[in-house]
Amino acid sequence: MKLHRFGFFAFSALIAFGLLFSPVQSLTPTANGCRGGFGGGGGGLLGGGGTGGATNGVLVDAQGVLHNEAYDDQPQLVRERAIAARVKFGKQLGATSKLRKISLQRLEAALKARLDQKQPPSEEMAYLAGLTRLQYVFYYPESKDIVLAGPAEAWALDPAGRARGIETGWTTLELQDLIVALRAYPPDKPGVGVILISIDPRPEGLAAMQQFIRESGPNIEPGDADAIADGLRQSLGMQNIRVQGIAPNTHFAQVLIEADYRMKLIGIGLERPPVKMVVYVDKANPSTISRNAMERWWFVPHYRCVRVTNDETGMQLEGNGVRLACEHEVVTQTGARVVSSKGNKASELFVTSFTAKYPELAIATPVYAQLRNCVDLAIAAAFIQKHDYYGKAGWRQGLFGDEAAFPVQTYNTPKQTETVVATIWRGNKLMTPVGGGVQLHPPKALDAENLLPDDAGKVVKTRDEIHLDQLAPGQWWWD
Repeated sequence: MKLHRFGFFAFSALIAFGLLFSPVQSLTPTANGCRGGFGGGGGGLLGGGGTGGATNGVLVDAQGVLHNEAYDDQPQLVRERAIAARVKFGKQLGATSKLRKISLQRLEAALKARLDQKQPPSEEMAYLAGLTRLQYVFYYPESKDIVLAGPAEAWALDPAGRARGIETGWTTLELQDLIVALRAYPPDKPGVGVILISIDPRPEGLAAMQQFIRESGPNIEPGDADAIADGLRQSLGMQNIRVQGIAPNTHFAQVLIEADYRMKLIGIGLERPPVKMVVYVDKANPSTISRNAMERWWFVPHYRCVRVTNDETGMQLEGNGVRLACEHEVVTQTGARVVSSKGNKASELFVTSFTAKYPELAIATPVYAQLRNCVDLAIAAAFIQKHDYYGKAGWRQGLFGDEAAFPVQTYNTPKQTETVVATIWRGNKLMTPVGGGVQLHPPKALDAENLLPDDAGKVVKTRDEIHLDQLAPGQWWWD
């Protein structure tokens, strides 16, 4: 048996085009952003969270190239941080709140006051007073405040550097992500139509892979799996990372990229799902898959998620926020990708199961909660722009809109990632490469056909129960 000749009809392989990395910098000195997952833990941090094992991650260097990294989960440390957070934040900020409110203009003013004194954002600013979900956006004509509201709780950093609620384990919203969303839908120019993350093989790499397959001989044995993987990986080479609509060197973009990558690792069997669900690799039938087929999986919002008051001074975000979609493609000999009308049942089962299990996945693997938060922030920002809350409030988004005054583009720009290959000895056929990404069209959620009416008046009732006349000078959040 010659290891340099591989029979195409004698092995199966799954190839994922994806990226997982950790930023070099973050908004606060103690936060590391997107460093892998939280060890498959779940629930509140007071229980300790993680597994006590090692979690793999990837760093992006100054050239935009990835490097593997592993770190140990530390359940006892997490518990100690959670207990300390409850004491540190006190009765007000540390309290669990069903509906915490934040005035955007007052937050910006408070942040400017700190920056004017050469102080960085406070921790409560960085993590938006512990908000774990954005549920409402309101405009108050009397005070001209634009208000965000949602559940909140005390938080602590897990070993991956993510701020998570100590009671529920949900990740908090972050100021840097809010600013990226607002800048995508600013007061003085049109907003972006799409926010896109795409991690794709180069056409020449796909062509080289096809050539590798054609030139492989018929002689192969199960022990050749590693050599096969190397051949596929080398022929495909590096994958390109494309970011559209937002700056690629932001935490917002990196959340989207990591979520995409982790999802694909689950699909091809290289990352064990933390919840019981249907996985593509377990259902795929090599005998029904074309040798030049390629599956695409990508995240999109649940667009029927916005409930709006009749006077358009308030909106509520409903549902899980995110779903997984799929598409079947064919790769030509030249490396071009063409959409195929032929479906793939295993792929459809995977994306349906992933979507149904999304709330559980978001607790067990917090990057999916971060993805949901980013989607919600983008839709909220598009809503604020569409209904001209900026003009009504006379808010020009001065500091928030100025990268020079308050930079959020502080992460290394991802440019390339290596191909990930999983070889599986099943049947006698090569299974498909997997591509994907994240595609957000926030304005689509605001189209008339997607809006939900506030017939029962619940959004109006919530809006009217919020009062701003008792806020102290400098106060930007309240319960």
